Amino acid sequence: MNFCGVFPILATPFNADGSLDLESFDRLVRFNAGLGVDGVTVLGVLGESNRMLDREREALIAQAVAAAGGRTRVIVGASHPGTEATIGLCRMAQELGADAVMVAPSAEPVPNEGRVFDYFQKIAAAGLLPIVAQDHPASTQVHMSLPLLLRLVAEIPAIACIKEEGVPTPVRVAALKQGMGERRVPVLTGLGALYGYFDLLVGADGFNTGFAFPEVLLAINRAAQAGDHAESFRLYAKYLPLLVFEQQPGVAVRKELLRMRGLLRTPHVRHPGAAIAESAAAQLRDVVARVLPGVDITRAIVP
Repeated sequence: MNFCGVFPILATPFNADGSLDLESFDRLVRFNAGLGVDGVTVLGVLGESNRMLDREREALIAQAVAAAGGRTRVIVGASHPGTEATIGLCRMAQELGADAVMVAPSAEPVPNEGRVFDYFQKIAAAGLLPIVAQDHPASTQVHMSLPLLLRLVAEIPAIACIKEEGVPTPVRVAALKQGMGERRVPVLTGLGALYGYFDLLVGADGFNTGFAFPEVLLAINRAAQAGDHAESFRLYAKYLPLLVFEQQPGVAVRKELLRMRGLLRTPHVRHPGAAIAESAAAQLRDVVARVLPGVDITRAIVP
């Protein structure tokens, strides 16, 4: 599997009563596949993975694989504080037909990079799917040093990609790209693409993040990989108000925007997550109208 390109993190749709909305989820996967994304990631942090029952995870993975229909790859978030539990989630993803898993370490009472390395090594030793190693200190409270990340790449063949979300991301992306030895893997940027242009400028190989307009991420990345950084910056600057507004804490804004696009039936956020405030929803409508005046956002837009 090639991990260069755009791999959107998908929201998990719920009905108004909090139950899974697999119909909207199917529509969301098919929409992304139709845009030509290189893969989708389900059950990420902003996919509310920590609010899922095991049987719900199974249903979501199966639906994603079916909806992708081989047109795009499916990466499954499989992080868990327990190593054996993580391996179990990886095995579930493999058995249901996923192409890769995304794994992040969990915080320990006493920080220990050796234990973090052992965590990834034991998961890899299970011989399951390729691993996207996620470096996202904001959610994990684990700060993986650059030497540790480079060691993961050099010594664990199952590590097929690094998702770099430790700020300052441009500095870390550049250091990872420069520090890799004989074995090299793609480095993808996340954090809602807030620093995406700058990460791509120093060598990031694409996006692995959520944004309600993945076609914009495709266009920004396509320009950057072609060396047209002026066009990449133009697109980034044009959509920056939406990127910033969507990246407020939680997932409520993104879900409301996906509802506005006709992809989700409701913007319900599973408890204890909060729904979008009406004042924020009004601001969101204003931002969309300013950035995309007169554009029908229920269709794939032309950035």
